[in-house]
Amino acid sequence: MSASKITGLSTRLLTLPLHRPWGDTVPENHVIVTDVSTEAGTGHGFSWTPTIGPRAVQALLDHDIRDFVLGRPAEPEVLWDLLWKHLHEAGGGGLTTIAMAGVDLALWDLKARTAGRSIADQLGRRQESAVVYGSGVNLHYSQDELVAQVQRWVAEGKQAVKIKVGKPDLAEDIDRVAAVRDVLGPHRKLMIDANQRWDLPAALRALDALAPFGLEWLEEPLRADDLWGYRQLRRSTSVPIALGENLHNIYRFRDFISAGAVDIVQPNIVRVGGITPFRRIVELARTHSIRVAPHLLPELSGQLALTLAEPVWVEDVEDAAFGQLGALTGASPVRINDGVLTATGAPGLGLDFVSALSRG
Repeated sequence: MSASKITGLSTRLLTLPLHRPWGDTVPENHVIVTDVSTEAGTGHGFSWTPTIGPRAVQALLDHDIRDFVLGRPAEPEVLWDLLWKHLHEAGGGGLTTIAMAGVDLALWDLKARTAGRSIADQLGRRQESAVVYGSGVNLHYSQDELVAQVQRWVAEGKQAVKIKVGKPDLAEDIDRVAAVRDVLGPHRKLMIDANQRWDLPAALRALDALAPFGLEWLEEPLRADDLWGYRQLRRSTSVPIALGENLHNIYRFRDFISAGAVDIVQPNIVRVGGITPFRRIVELARTHSIRVAPHLLPELSGQLALTLAEPVWVEDVEDAAFGQLGALTGASPVRINDGVLTATGAPGLGLDFVSALSRG
């Protein structure tokens, strides 16, 4: 039986104020809800960006992408390659792949809903649960606020946490990491994330000072494009290097893996273009014995984590899930209890976004 044809595409932009702003410049996140209509029904997907480009993403969807996909078969893996080739003149990643995710997620949602299955069961569930680690955009927190956040995660049963580093004075980073380690004790895992704040010499100095605190990984210490720098850094330390939230296609992941520049890849399912490319990147990593740790979006990445051959950790940023931000009409498709994520089994992606945010 041939796939049904795409008959329509509509979008709406939701701006979600964060309960805990990610610093002065990130008070909100943006979701571009994408509804794709076909002869067989409608699928619901989304694109996402914390700060930059939501209206540009929406414009790509409303014009270049809609015009291209109308009348084409609603088969996500086939359409993804055609659409990526079509949009490549505007860039092989970034705004283009973020926009593509809206269509890809909608088509996978429709495929699973039509079959009466959750996305995890549609793709093939391999895990019953996934471990969640506490994460926060907290470099602007005082040390007391940071310690209190980590104490909340410990009280919730989380066995691993990630904090931001990259203060102008390395001594302050040392004090903050030491305070967090005191709360965690020796057995819980501690990851640190520099969000591209260092160059190679600064990263090496920081690792000399911070490695003794028992780091599970150091995330994105250098600019995301600095392949040469990451290669040198990984050769110089025993601390695992994690990156990938700002790599936007499988070729960039291949470059970093082939160069021996990374230990853990962190694809963001939306930034790479959806479920279709995410699964390809996971298989690439698996063939090279590289760990995977999906970036953000626990309601989506948590469900996909249950489909992977190897257990992965799921990132849960405090008070930033879609359900917590009032973006969903119903319950979240995942539950997190005692540091463990399970799926409810809701059909499709299980993400039914509100028409508009309440301003009450």
